[in-house]
Amino acid sequence: MADVKEKIREQVLAVRAKGITNMFDFPMVQRIAFDSGYYELVTFTEEHRKEYSHLILTGEFPENFEL
Repeated sequence: MADVKEKIREQVLAVRAKGITNMFDFPMVQRIAFDSGYYELVTFTEEHRKEYSHLILTGEFPENFEL
């Protein structure tokens, strides 16, 4: 699942690079991700909010986190 985690990390960086929203505005991040075709990120932010927040703050997934 490392490939999926890396894909999600890349999608987070792509949304952030757009500079449209605060990355903690979950609904807006999901909208931008959906409109950009980043469906893995949409699902991740919906199902794993705590882990998403950790990723945003540290740039890493939490220890022992598996999808």
